[in-house]
Amino acid sequence: MLPIADNIPSRTPPVATQMIIVLNVIGFGLLLTLPPDQLERAFYAFGIVPARYTHPEWAQWLGLPVDDLWPFITSMFMHAGWMHLFSNMWVLWIFGDNIEERMGPIRFTLFYLSCGLLAGITHFLTNLSSTVPTVGASGAVAGVLGAYFVLYPNARVVAMLPVFIWPLFVELPAALFLFVWFGSQFLSGLFALVGPAFAGGVAWWAHVGGFIAGMLLYRLFMLRCRLPRSAEVDEMAFERAWGGGYSRSRRL
Repeated sequence: MLPIADNIPSRTPPVATQMIIVLNVIGFGLLLTLPPDQLERAFYAFGIVPARYTHPEWAQWLGLPVDDLWPFITSMFMHAGWMHLFSNMWVLWIFGDNIEERMGPIRFTLFYLSCGLLAGITHFLTNLSSTVPTVGASGAVAGVLGAYFVLYPNARVVAMLPVFIWPLFVELPAALFLFVWFGSQFLSGLFALVGPAFAGGVAWWAHVGGFIAGMLLYRLFMLRCRLPRSAEVDEMAFERAWGGGYSRSRRL
């Protein structure tokens, strides 16, 4: 299922979400300028390669420093193709603004990076001997979904469900949509443990780890107080109905 939109409007510009998307697009654009041999080298140098740390002799043979932990961060801003980039950034655009509004731009950025870091560690621990570079923002984006699952379970999500060649649009509770998404990632991860052929080139456990990290960490990054906003017209009418005035700004 591909999410199309949710019904929770953002009242503040999602500055951090937009900046993260821009950085990912720039990173992908830089990768497109590289010839194939340098592109492969970049994936190994800046992507997460678990065997780099568990088999240091192999890493040294390839010329990869074994004490370099930056790939757990840089891999979040690299993507392997247009659809890989689009799918991650599209989901971040739909769900990220609401989480950023509850945290503020700086806290949201730190939350996003923390979820991505824990997602990368989860992938590392479940693929200790893998020599395949892992790149993408999906683990960090999964953390945003985990926070959304807790904070907005009653929101509505419009999703596109392909039925043969026809797109079917359905409206679902956010909790149901995200539960189904997480369940599919978890089951795919279990199949991937059976053998690499079942993984399909996807870091399923990074998605699982990021989602759980988002559910557990979001409280640490929430704003201590909510920002005031102007009263809406229907709120003004409701307050006047009780015989009182209304304030031009209220605390949510």
